[in-house]
Amino acid sequence: MSSDLVSISYVSAASEPFDDGHLNDLLAQSRRSNHGHDLTGMLLYRRGRFFQVLEGPQDAVDELMTKIRRDPRHTGVRVLLSEHIDERRFTEWTMGYEPIGVPTTPAPEGFRDTFDDLEADDEDASIRAVRELTVWFRARTAGDS
Repeated sequence: MSSDLVSISYVSAASEPFDDGHLNDLLAQSRRSNHGHDLTGMLLYRRGRFFQVLEGPQDAVDELMTKIRRDPRHTGVRVLLSEHIDERRFTEWTMGYEPIGVPTTPAPEGFRDTFDDLEADDEDASIRAVRELTVWFRARTAGDS
């Protein structure tokens, strides 16, 4: 595998709430662009917050992160984890997406109801949360590609 393969996980806040139409437009645009730049990853959106994992060649990921930081559709971009990887975790996804509905009843104890723990001051807790969400997404979407 290429030694310059990287993965970046970040969170951000939507400047305005995204409805299904806006999310579909964002996903279509992301998938076209990512395919052309050899990027893969996943996107989660909930309660005005984005969590995204991008993976691909270092230069392509860096270039996209520069664009993401300038994108007026969201603010407060915070990289949670940046790492070199030996192989992709989302090889089948130019941009996998999983809608996360808002529950109408209280969440069970230990259930992640928000992305708040991703932005904890405890770096180890944030990295653990990133890894848990990545595993959750891959398991939930297995066979959906």
